[in-house]
Formats: sequence, C-alpha cells, structure tokens
Amino acid sequence: MRWLLFLIIVFAVLWYIRGVEPVKPPPIEEGIIGGPVKALRKAEGFENEYLDATKEHQKQMEEQLEKDSGG
Repeated sequence: MRWLLFLIIVFAVLWYIRGVEPVKPPPIEEGIIGGPVKALRKAEGFENEYLDATKEHQKQMEEQLEKDSGG
C-alpha cells in the first residue's frame, strides 16, 4: 500500500513538472551587462568595416605591384 501511495505521489509530481512551462530569460541587452554588450555589438560593426577596408587596400596594393612588375 505504501508503494502505491509513493507511485501516486511520484506520478503527480512528474505530471506537475511536465505542465510547468519554462520561463524564457530576458535578452542580454536588458540585463546588468547590457551597456557593455551593446558597445561590443557596435564595435563589431566597426571591426568588420576595418577588415573589409584592409582587404580592399591589400587587393589594390597587389594589383599595383603586379602592374609595376610588368605583369
């Protein structure tokens, strides 16, 4: 009889846990470290622009070097 009562309680707890919906955490930008995260996201854009400009400059230098070497 104890086992039956124990199983009923276990099944009731599992049924309750299954019905509880998980709470979605807020986005990082709205948390305590929101300011630094926003600054990092903004800096990421500048970094991408810098890398693109560097690649373009390198391409221009290679083309100029090829032109100057008589290629």
